[in-house]
Amino acid sequence: MRTKTAIFFDLDGTLTDPKPGITGSIQYALRKLDHPTPSQDELTWCIGPPLRASFATLLGGEELADRAVALYRERFGDVGLFENSVYPDVEHVLATLRQASRRMFVATSKPHVFATRIIDHFGLATYFDHVFGSELDGTRVNKADLLAYAIGETGIDPAHAVMVGDRSHDVIGAKSNGMRAIGVLYGYGSRDELTEAGAAYRCTSPRAVLDCIHSSFD
Repeated sequence: MRTKTAIFFDLDGTLTDPKPGITGSIQYALRKLDHPTPSQDELTWCIGPPLRASFATLLGGEELADRAVALYRERFGDVGLFENSVYPDVEHVLATLRQASRRMFVATSKPHVFATRIIDHFGLATYFDHVFGSELDGTRVNKADLLAYAIGETGIDPAHAVMVGDRSHDVIGAKSNGMRAIGVLYGYGSRDELTEAGAAYRCTSPRAVLDCIHSSFD
């Protein structure tokens, strides 16, 4: 019997649009540090990559990066977490894949304690076998490390797995673990970013992701 491809979904920019909560919480941290604060639109590049690295870039060095992350979490853990919305058609896509007996997982650089709350809040937990995320201390914040851990925990053959995400980190992390990758263009990564990272497929909508999986991963 042919093995069905297991699917790992990124969270931010792939399942949900977290822009208000993430960028608002970054602004909160920067203001607390008396640092110049870009607009929310100017901070969208921070959605997806590891947060501490983004703060180091914003602050011009590593010295205040950990403090900035702590301040970010002050707001994000109570408010920003839910300033978020599920992309149109995502639930239809997940339900269709689940009905086809797919094994599905979330794999996000976001701490799993936050990611699990978001998935539960939007009623998506029933579609996933497990939510994989980083630890609050930064362990497994790198997507390659996270996916290696997830593969070890699930026992899935990476040759029969695909990562779906909107940023280069998702694609590079998948490739480093022998997985294929689907890049999504409705999130926060550009077509050029995903192409240069090596995404074999680039989809403009969640329904296009579903079509891609049916045509290329069955």
